Amino acid sequence: MAPHSSTFDYYRRHFSQDALASIVVFLVALPLCMGISIASGVPPTAGLVTGIIGGLVVGVLAGSPLQVSGPAAGLTVLVWQIVQQYGLPMMGVIVLLAGLLQLTAGLLKLGQWFRAVSPAVIHGMLAGIGVLIFASQFHVMLDGTPIGSGIDNLVGLFGAVSQALSAGGPPALALGIGALTITTIVLWTSFAPNKLKMLPAPLVAIIVAVVTSSLLHLPIKYIPDLLANPGDIHNIWSVVQFPTFESLGKIFNSGVLVAAASVAFIASAETLLCASAVDQMHQGPRTKYDKELAAQGVGNVLCGLLGVLPLTGVIVRSSANVDAGGTTRSSAILHGVWLLVFASVLPFTLAYIPVASLAGLLVFTGYKLAYPKIVPKLLQFGKTEAAIYFSTIIVIVSADLLKGVLFGLALSIFKLLYVFSHLEFRWEEDAAKNRLSLYLKGSATLIRLPLLAAKLEGVPQGTQLHLHIEDLDYIDHACLDLLANWEKQHEASGGVLVIQWEALSRKYHQRRRKALKAAA
Repeated sequence: MAPHSSTFDYYRRHFSQDALASIVVFLVALPLCMGISIASGVPPTAGLVTGIIGGLVVGVLAGSPLQVSGPAAGLTVLVWQIVQQYGLPMMGVIVLLAGLLQLTAGLLKLGQWFRAVSPAVIHGMLAGIGVLIFASQFHVMLDGTPIGSGIDNLVGLFGAVSQALSAGGPPALALGIGALTITTIVLWTSFAPNKLKMLPAPLVAIIVAVVTSSLLHLPIKYIPDLLANPGDIHNIWSVVQFPTFESLGKIFNSGVLVAAASVAFIASAETLLCASAVDQMHQGPRTKYDKELAAQGVGNVLCGLLGVLPLTGVIVRSSANVDAGGTTRSSAILHGVWLLVFASVLPFTLAYIPVASLAGLLVFTGYKLAYPKIVPKLLQFGKTEAAIYFSTIIVIVSADLLKGVLFGLALSIFKLLYVFSHLEFRWEEDAAKNRLSLYLKGSATLIRLPLLAAKLEGVPQGTQLHLHIEDLDYIDHACLDLLANWEKQHEASGGVLVIQWEALSRKYHQRRRKALKAAA
């Protein structure tokens, strides 16, 4: 009884603090859930259902207690493509499959492997998504619709804005509301009094937009205009679409399987990247990655069964949770309770929210994702990391999200192969002393062993060879064995090998220990 009692006391002791934090998280999540739904091409209330599941289900099961789950900007582009290609009923099946893949991966303890994706690819993926969100939602902020692909939306942006300003009317008014929303977010973030900072900037911006549009009776689009039946605004559960036998019959379609794998991969990578970031924000329990991945899988299985948006761990809501003083998983769970209460008691308030204000929120979110603030940090690890980052963005914007991520992963693998197969040789000769110096730079691995052996065999008998390893990054056991055997043969012919064996062995063992530690 004692362990259960102490756990209960721990949660009870922090409940009031967690309850306050949960209200802040709820206020952050509310506009984001709806905005992400619009960007994904589904009814705004679908995001609220996903947020409720993220709190009430994933919050209970999570391996990262302070991480908050819900609909994420990182999946909007992929979900939008899925909805356009397969329709809303199949979206639920695809999310269901993705959840089963995540659950299986978590049970098989593959959580750590999802973290092995290159940071350059992850940040490139998020930046590419940011560009796509910015470009598509700018058109929505004009009370229009996205033109098509990412390139089309970007190219058509200037013309759409010019036409709206010259023609006036609802598009220009909607643009004004969107601009007001963005301005409010920036000003509130920078200049709000400390006592009021607990009110999230997105919520304040939406309230300002609602009040302004209501007082001026602006003839622009509101949330009910996005629903097939405007009366559904009073019942968020009307968005629920259970899988049909017909849609389940397409479960083994190759395109459906690829889409599900894409959702599972991107959602898992974003979740575990977010969990790592959250761990750095607090001193509490560390993330159990396999448990977190399995919890996300359960959440997405439920989202798929209900036909709503997929969920991931999200950094904006998670950081708000930590900053507001969240200590246990209670804050994440309670934020789901508040979303459920709001959706059940106050759904009529959604009718007053301008679509342009939610689009403005997403335009600002896209800008923050796309801003290349990570580039200086990537450059510390070499220009190739920055090249992978920008290449991933370019392919995502010009083609699609999946191709961009796969292209970035391919570049990362090629870089890894290059690093572990690249070995440079530089010779210096002192004929008067019958002495050769060989400088090694790069990685001496099994891949380069034949070339290293050829270089050594070319050393004349009786020569004093000085082997310099200062710039050698890595050496494997096979090359160490080659050097040891060659030294014996060379000494037998009257030659000498001068090498810092202790330093070389230490270099090998240090690298080996790091690799084993990383694998653990």
